[in-house]
Amino acid sequence: MNLKARLTLFAAVMGPGIVTAFADNDAGGIATYAAAGAKYGYSLIFTMLISTVLLAIAQEISARTGAVTGRGLSDLIRENYGVKWAFFAMSVLLIANLGTTVSEFSGIATSFEIFGVSKYLSVPIMAFIIWWLVVKTDYAKMEKILLFLCLTFFSYVISGVIVKPPWPQVFIESITPTFSGSPAFLLMVIGVIGTTITPWGQFYVQSSVVDKGITAKDYRYTRWDVLIGTFFTGFIAFFIIVSTAATLFANNIPIETAKDVAIALKPLAGEYASLLFGFGLLGASMLAAFVLPLSTAYAVSEAFGFEHGISKSLKEAPVFFGLYTVLIVLGAAIVLWPGLSLYHVMLTTQVVNGVLLPPILIFMVLIASKKSIMGDYVNTKFFNAISWMFAFILVFLSLLLLISILLPGLSNYFFALF
Repeated sequence: MNLKARLTLFAAVMGPGIVTAFADNDAGGIATYAAAGAKYGYSLIFTMLISTVLLAIAQEISARTGAVTGRGLSDLIRENYGVKWAFFAMSVLLIANLGTTVSEFSGIATSFEIFGVSKYLSVPIMAFIIWWLVVKTDYAKMEKILLFLCLTFFSYVISGVIVKPPWPQVFIESITPTFSGSPAFLLMVIGVIGTTITPWGQFYVQSSVVDKGITAKDYRYTRWDVLIGTFFTGFIAFFIIVSTAATLFANNIPIETAKDVAIALKPLAGEYASLLFGFGLLGASMLAAFVLPLSTAYAVSEAFGFEHGISKSLKEAPVFFGLYTVLIVLGAAIVLWPGLSLYHVMLTTQVVNGVLLPPILIFMVLIASKKSIMGDYVNTKFFNAISWMFAFILVFLSLLLLISILLPGLSNYFFALF
């Protein structure tokens, strides 16, 4: 097969890995990376190398399993480990994804406020557009829309260049591991890694591979789709950290939200840097607002045997589109609720995601290790060892995150030991 034919085939299967990886850099992720740069400068850039590798491993397993089996992750969990485990995973995923969907609409509201548009106007309009596009289009058209939204993330690259960071220092610190025993630093490390790898992402990439009709014979091209997506996820996060480190950290300006970053960038780096940051936040929030409810609808429908897929009609897949609609309506409505603390919504979502991620990762590795399921595409012993090592690293980090949130006194004692 010549190069042109290979590129044509890659273009045909490209999408699931890139869209899922980019969507991981959602509103909460942007806020986390921005906070890392604003508080610790360039010292946490090295962490992005770790989280990018972890994301690549997790997404590769999910995409490969979907291509080989032609079935979603929740479907395989139910078949191999029983209805009770599937029900547990789906219940917690539903709660976590609702909270995360709220945070995405919060990001949409925030980005429009940066441009002077009220959330009471922007959120209902954007929620309807997101719902209408998914309900009225097939998978191929929907994927093109999502890939277009991925391009908006490159506004962070431009923003990072505009602020003129000290590149020699940036590159030196990027390859130099930095460690501090302080609870705040360790929690930021956990947050940077944890916001990159999410439970919903593993469900979505596997379901979208299946929905697109990718099979084992085309999998080598899908693997490149996954690897390219994870590379750019780390690449974009790198520039978010650089842009805030070069401006906010350098001038000792604290932030709490992504909106704080956009506002603070204006006097330090100019109006264009501020607007580009706001534009990137809008694109990221829009992409994740599409993908989060879809990943939930896919997972729940697969787990309990309902028809599902973007290319299906409302009549063919009523549960799939019904659940998608409910999540969109609730996510948008909660953001508009007067006096609601979106901070506490995001905090609760973190806890629930922290509970869900370890068992999901374990299920993924167990399934990919079964020759009876994966055939010739089963994990090799070497890859299995790496997968288990990284799975347990993520389990450990998730437990630390839970302890720090639920039992701060105990976490301070634990971190003091180091």
